[in-house]
Formats: sequence, structure tokens, C-alpha cells
Amino acid sequence: MHVVRVDKVYEIYKQLEEKNVLLSFKGMITSELLTTILQIMESKMDHIDEKPKVKKKVFNILVECLQNLYHHIDQDDVIHVPLEDKSALLMIAKRENEYEITTGNYMKTQDVPALKDKLELVNSMDKAELKAYYKKVLSEGSLSSKGTAGLGMIDIARKSGEKLDFSFSPINDTTTFFSLAVKIAE
Repeated sequence: MHVVRVDKVYEIYKQLEEKNVLLSFKGMITSELLTTILQIMESKMDHIDEKPKVKKKVFNILVECLQNLYHHIDQDDVIHVPLEDKSALLMIAKRENEYEITTGNYMKTQDVPALKDKLELVNSMDKAELKAYYKKVLSEGSLSSKGTAGLGMIDIARKSGEKLDFSFSPINDTTTFFSLAVKIAE
């Protein structure tokens, strides 16, 4: 039995082509993979002769998104959780005047309300408010158990200049799939 019906592979290819997906990955996020993804995107952006300013903006946001995926997979729970709960999804697409980075990962359902509140707060702020909030969180300096100060989503919103599009899909009583899409205008 095939993973995907052979006669459906071209349909998947066409869907990725129609959405202008430059890169798609599903699996475990490792530090080695982060470097590889950045190298692939650098090569693809060089190939399409992307402007340096746009390239820098996309890279900065991509690094933040990848770090979020990498840092927020609960490494302590690897033994107790099925492998698929440790994998993540990353897609990068380019349309006419914008890039879109989409990520997805499993998270604990109990952590959803806090993340949702934070994302809604970030989305409610304008550019100046985001800058002030970033400085406030940075100066408070309290690190999470994952060694982060919670600046990632604030930084992504600041650098993209766009609202963060997100969704939570309950899987069961303890697990939720978190999806995030970030648009980056040229």
C-alpha cells in the first residue's frame, strides 16, 4: 500500500504549484534542520533574485517561526508522547507581492488559553504599541521554562507589520494543533 495513491501525486504537486509553495516540510524540527531550511530558502530567494531588504525581512521572520517550532516542542515529554505529536509543519509560499510562512505544531490543550490571549493582545496593537510592549517584555526579562522571554510572536508581528492569523484545532482532551500564518509584504 502506498503512502499516497500514485495517481494523486500530480494533484498534490499541482496544489503546491497553484499556491506557489517554495518549501514544505513535515517532521521533527532539529537544530540541523533549521540551518538546512535557511540554506534552501536563501538559494530559492537568490534564484528568483529577491531584493535584499525583502530577503532580510523574510529571513528574520522565518528564523523566529522556526525557533518557535523548535523551542515549543516539549523535549521532556518525548518518551511519553507519540512521535507525530513531536512533528511540525512548515510551508513557505510566495505570491505576487508577499510571502507567507505557515507553521503548525501540536501543543498541550491546557496552554491554549494563554497563547490565544497573547496572540489576541498582539493583534490588537498597532506598530507603536507593539514596540512599547516588546520593550516592556524584554525589560521584565522573565524567561519561560523553555528559555524564552515570550518575545517571538511580538517580534513576528512587529517585523511583518501584519496581524497574525492563527487557529487551534482540538485533537483530544490533552492535545491541540496550533496553526500560524504570517504574511510578509514586499
